[in-house]
Amino acid sequence: MSAHADTHAHDDHGHHHKETFVTKYIFSQDHKMIAKQYLITGTIMGVIGVLMSIMFRMQIAWPEEPNVLFEALLGKWAPGGVMDADIYLALVTIHGTIMVFFVLTAGLSGTFSNLLIPLQIGARDMASGFLNMVSYWLFFLSSVIMVISLFVEAGPAAAGWTIYPPLSALPMAQGGSGAGMTLWLVSMAIFIASSLLGSLNYVVTVINLRTKGMSMTRLPLTIWAFFVTAIIGIVSFPVLLSAALLLIMDRSFGTSFFLSDIFIQGEVLHYQGGSPVLFEHLFWFLGHPEVYIVLLPALGITSEIIATNSRKPIFGYRAMVMSILAIAFLSTIVWGHHMFISGMNPFLGSVFTFTTLLIAIPSAVKAFNYITTLWKGNLQMNPAMLFSIGLVSTFITGGLTGIILGDSALDINVHDTYFVVAHFHLVMGISALYGMFAGIYHWFPKMYGRMLNKNLGYLHFWVTAICAYGVFFPMHFIGMAGLPRRYYTNSNFPLFDDTANANVVITMFAIVGGIFQLVFLWNFFYSIFYGKKTTQNPWRSNTLEWTAPIKHIHGNWEGEIPHVHRWAYDYSKPGHEDDFVPQNVPLYDGEEELQH
Repeated sequence: MSAHADTHAHDDHGHHHKETFVTKYIFSQDHKMIAKQYLITGTIMGVIGVLMSIMFRMQIAWPEEPNVLFEALLGKWAPGGVMDADIYLALVTIHGTIMVFFVLTAGLSGTFSNLLIPLQIGARDMASGFLNMVSYWLFFLSSVIMVISLFVEAGPAAAGWTIYPPLSALPMAQGGSGAGMTLWLVSMAIFIASSLLGSLNYVVTVINLRTKGMSMTRLPLTIWAFFVTAIIGIVSFPVLLSAALLLIMDRSFGTSFFLSDIFIQGEVLHYQGGSPVLFEHLFWFLGHPEVYIVLLPALGITSEIIATNSRKPIFGYRAMVMSILAIAFLSTIVWGHHMFISGMNPFLGSVFTFTTLLIAIPSAVKAFNYITTLWKGNLQMNPAMLFSIGLVSTFITGGLTGIILGDSALDINVHDTYFVVAHFHLVMGISALYGMFAGIYHWFPKMYGRMLNKNLGYLHFWVTAICAYGVFFPMHFIGMAGLPRRYYTNSNFPLFDDTANANVVITMFAIVGGIFQLVFLWNFFYSIFYGKKTTQNPWRSNTLEWTAPIKHIHGNWEGEIPHVHRWAYDYSKPGHEDDFVPQNVPLYDGEEELQH
């Protein structure tokens, strides 16, 4: 940005100081406030999603037993405290939808892309503050519609979070195929509009608004991750939108994109010529990149936190950037591994097997680079660092089972069993949540000017880590025993009697882990108002956001934006008094910039 443009931008933002409550906290165009709005909305949706998971886990562990919680929360869907079979599938559906899209996509990317992109690249704000605000409010609207769908008379959407036809395409198929399904589709269409507006804003900001000296090879890995994630979203989300629109056409306007030869109670419906497998192709063309839309921001956050708290330069910066780009490309050509049993041509299955196994290479590059950065580092074991190391652990353990599921011959045996549930919850759900927690513990001082309680953070991490493995590790074994997912009770099948005790153990871990998230929520909301006040740079970090004043101003820096003279990972560099050298510190005479 030129000096003239910089001065103009600063003058421009000078008019924002006298803000009303509404313009500052509700319809704010300041990226820092929008990040907080995303975080708190995502947290509320997360509480709803976790509560649902605890309810359906209790149903699986103790089927047909009356439960006071069910009666209180589900009303007519749990007569006498016994959960109705239809509402079980609805809970699974809305839990998956909320956690994947509303918490891990919007809550993670929306929060940290908004907070960090302008601050770490040295920009006054996003390229378009107005579009940024619209993006958040569309997300908020879609969240409200999704929650409203829980209260429609026939019940919320109940076709699994993947909403496969014909359950999702025929309003008369079951209770959850009616108004609840329509609201699901409307909510997701609005969510996709929000996601696209946000992603376009992130890409334009990173390309156009970097401060002087901030070349692409000096960007922190967090920004690379958010930047590439936004590009994946722009490429793949419109495909889900097209699938949703075609589904609405099938539901309301008599078309047959996804329907053919349907019989209901002996009556032949008029649909012909469509294919539910077409929907699977459209859904998973988004669905697999979606895994990395969720995961890449968490991996970027982890890169920053591990380097900072190891007091070492990140190992293999360029290899990390290349692995992010390789993952982005490969994630768009592997979607067929979700469809090995859909009747696809075995040759096509072998192609998808090859591309799926190929994506293990850049993922392994990231894992090895994290381990090498940690190796012999001066490790600062704060809660953010623990969650980052936890992410590396779950990313590896969850990723190893992906090799089994990515092989078409092996996948057939465990497809749609709890083995799949265990795999994707570890590699995507828990890993991304750990990244989100790590980011909150690390950047909370930047967001609120106060510190989170470290001891509560330790308690939160250890209980969460033990319970996460307690829930998902045994699922691999009951999955290999053949236990299918999404069955609301397994008591009718003597074959699965041996898995009953394992399901009780899993549920106990889930309940304890869910309840202990209250420790985090207490720490978070209490610390916003009463936490210990932060210093300018509490983690002694190199990136630009720690040079901005603690008190938030619209425009981020008073006066001139700092210029960048070095990459983001000059930790423990020989010849310097401190073990960190911020990016805005000029190179000394004779000092060489590290070859990264």
